[in-house]
Amino acid sequence: MIGRIAGRLEYRAADHVLIDVKGVGYIVYVSDRVMATLPNVGEAVALYTDLLVREDLLQLFGFTTLVEKEWHRLLMSVQGIGAKASMAILGALGADGVSRAIALGDWAAVATAKGVGPKTAKKTILELKDKAHSVMAMAGATPMTTTISADAEPDAVLEPIAAPAEVRGSAQADALSALGNLGYGPSDAASAVAQAAGENEGADAAGLIRAALKLLAPKG
Repeated sequence: MIGRIAGRLEYRAADHVLIDVKGVGYIVYVSDRVMATLPNVGEAVALYTDLLVREDLLQLFGFTTLVEKEWHRLLMSVQGIGAKASMAILGALGADGVSRAIALGDWAAVATAKGVGPKTAKKTILELKDKAHSVMAMAGATPMTTTISADAEPDAVLEPIAAPAEVRGSAQADALSALGNLGYGPSDAASAVAQAAGENEGADAAGLIRAALKLLAPKG
């Protein structure tokens, strides 16, 4: 499995790039969002990758963070979502946008991705709403700079955000971590999770995330 590629950007195409790694060129497919972050041709670049293996095809897909890569793998677990559709969703929403859409059941946001219709978008929400909290809870990895040395180690490290003492249990901790990664402050996130847990006794992490997001949504 090829999990990461670091080398020199040789050329860009509409949906993929060629990265030279010590004389070997790798074609890596990327989303529009990732493409926009890449450096100029001839400069150093590093991407996390996922390898798609079929009988007659080997394709590499590239991502700036491990969280984005994990979303790609999770999206592809949905029947009807292939690599192309997954990349379209990530390109349209980004990792944080996908997290919000799944947590809030916002299938319309998913359907904004090119080639993803309402039926597939609703299916994606339905199948992932109880599976996605582990990815949501991953700490937001700092995107790897695309101008680092080709031999440099990735600087993205995944660590769970520590839950305050008043937030107990793995479900609450996962929900708090997910809210933090979506940009909410620790105090607001902890308050929302605590209230959600009190109003939804026995709820799992995915349920707490949805309930807390509704509490944090702008009023009026």
